[in-house]
Amino acid sequence: MTISSARKLAGVTAAAGLVLALAGCGQAPAANPTEGGKTAVAGFKPCIVSDDGGWNDRSFNQSAKEGIDKAAKELGVKSIDVESDSASDFAPNLESLVSQNCTLIISVGFKLSADTIKSALANPDINYAIIDDGADANGDGKPDAPNIKPILFNTVEAAYLGGYAAAAWSDQSKVDKVGTFGGLQIPSVAIFMDGFIEGVQKYNEDNSASVKTFGWDVATQKGSFTGGFQANDTAKQTAKGILDQGVDVILPVGGPIYQSAAAAIKDSGKDTVMLGVDSDLAVADPSVADVTLVSIMKQINQAVYDTVSSAATGKMDFSPYIGTLENGGVGLSSFHDFESKLPSGLTDKLDELKQQIISGDLKVTSTNSPK
Repeated sequence: MTISSARKLAGVTAAAGLVLALAGCGQAPAANPTEGGKTAVAGFKPCIVSDDGGWNDRSFNQSAKEGIDKAAKELGVKSIDVESDSASDFAPNLESLVSQNCTLIISVGFKLSADTIKSALANPDINYAIIDDGADANGDGKPDAPNIKPILFNTVEAAYLGGYAAAAWSDQSKVDKVGTFGGLQIPSVAIFMDGFIEGVQKYNEDNSASVKTFGWDVATQKGSFTGGFQANDTAKQTAKGILDQGVDVILPVGGPIYQSAAAAIKDSGKDTVMLGVDSDLAVADPSVADVTLVSIMKQINQAVYDTVSSAATGKMDFSPYIGTLENGGVGLSSFHDFESKLPSGLTDKLDELKQQIISGDLKVTSTNSPK
């Protein structure tokens, strides 16, 4: 497989979403400000490599790139990004960044974990960060290389709110059925599905409702998956299998597979809506805004921005970052055009649940939560 070519950044896309301090486990210090803005140590070169979803996935790859683009522009440095077309690109792409004298290399996604660990061990003088993975292949509770910073998200908290909203929507419409499916069965995907199902159950408890769920069983950790993150016929048929259960809300978890879900919804001719993941999907892809009820967001762009800004000072903090509702690393997007159609009192209830989760009065956990 040919190494994906490195491209110099041209311009910057403003990172959307909430502004958050890189707090929680391992708070990263901000770069030292100057009159002209932020500054970087001599020779600082931040770089990033995508997984095979590519930079235009409207999800975690794109969000990560927005974060490094913004940081590089503010720091006045040149960064390098390389795009992977398949898993066979991961190792060569990482090696290409090493050969170009990158001082910080950010890997986007769980799938790059093994190759990132190998590259970090071979290059102890280079700083690394990886999104959605602890870089802990040996299971000892810490990254396998001391120069890797995990960037993680306890997405179950936000997905719980998303599941509650989905159940309220389906209950209002008298359908009382919601469903979900994922790309690969990995922790960063399953955690969305855990929270979603638990949120539906909470809604049922609070409202004496009977909204049924399809596509995922939290207890057995078994459900519907496409086997990848590609928007293809397999993903569309998987979505159709959930829609055929009669659901009127569906949560596709896995980057571009939302496109397949949207296509299946269109083919069904029914008033089904879906939830976005990672980014505010209605904004990232306006073509599906009319069927996107709300999005369960991870503020990957801001986490990457803060990581780059921290590394630029020459003092990288390798403690894991874990995004939560409390530090703003995860959360729900706006309901956009659906706001006026929501059940009465729903947004107030979601705010109440959010505060209960933050305070610890409401325990929302998942076996897939980052440790």
